[in-house]
Amino acid sequence: MEAFKLIADLGFSIAAVFGGGFFIILLLKYILDSVVSRTKNLNGMISTLNNRVKTINNEIVKLDTLICHALGVKPDTRRLSAADGKEDTRKD
Repeated sequence: MEAFKLIADLGFSIAAVFGGGFFIILLLKYILDSVVSRTKNLNGMISTLNNRVKTINNEIVKLDTLICHALGVKPDTRRLSAADGKEDTRKD
């Protein structure tokens, strides 16, 4: 009954604009909620893949060090320090 009173007070066109605006807000809220949830899902997947890449990089550095040690070759210290994300500051 309040809807009919609103139409009587404001007129049909203004009441229709309010109703349309309400549905547009609901639609935008639904779309944004789905986009945000998908973005969070993708963020989780990217974090997982980043952890896998770091693990694989560490394994490659370990293998490289073991092979260098077995062959009697000096390991590349720049590559070892780059695996930690740091520059090698030693002056060997």
